[in-house]
Amino acid sequence: MSYKVLYQAGQDEIEEKKSRFIAHTLPVTSEEEAVAFLNKIKKEYWDARHNCHAYTIGKNNECTRCSDDGEPSGTAGRPILDVLLREEIHNCIVVVTRYFGGTLLGTGGLVRAYQAATQAGLAASTIIEKQFGHKLHVTTDYNGIGKLQYLVAQNQIFTLNTQYTDNVTLDLMVPEEKFKDFCTQITEATSGRIKMEKEKELYFADVEGEIKVFDH
Repeated sequence: MSYKVLYQAGQDEIEEKKSRFIAHTLPVTSEEEAVAFLNKIKKEYWDARHNCHAYTIGKNNECTRCSDDGEPSGTAGRPILDVLLREEIHNCIVVVTRYFGGTLLGTGGLVRAYQAATQAGLAASTIIEKQFGHKLHVTTDYNGIGKLQYLVAQNQIFTLNTQYTDNVTLDLMVPEEKFKDFCTQITEATSGRIKMEKEKELYFADVEGEIKVFDH
């Protein structure tokens, strides 16, 4: 139950036979946000020949749209969208602005150029993989912390927070597919002496070495 999303916007451009293709990306969670961003780019690049775009919103691509914006049918918007679908990137809009360089590229050339620009824009962005899991609050005495930390490391479980008082408490983010087995391991390794409380079901992701949690 994981999926990739655009987390941080990016921008890059390529040049093909003196035509400039400028790609902008933005994380979006609604069609209104996508349309607002498209209009912003169109206003900023009002003198460009084309502002082609595609976006996909939702874990299952519930909303997808694309536009060639005057380019020959199927040579711009759909190729942009195809990159997003192939890379399985969700909640993202890509707008590729073209300044015509005077040389016709042909349908195949346009498809390649728009896809290359899209890939460049995505490469300049931050993409994360959200995983579905459980936030687990664990309390142990100091005799049990060694076993617990060993199981956390062995199962590659993410630690959100650790507090040392009379006991030791850890807030862990456990992927859904590991949750049942991990709880069983803890119970068996400590003969049931560790207290576990399942708090929330959340999505989480490793963002540049830091664990971030999300509601959806």
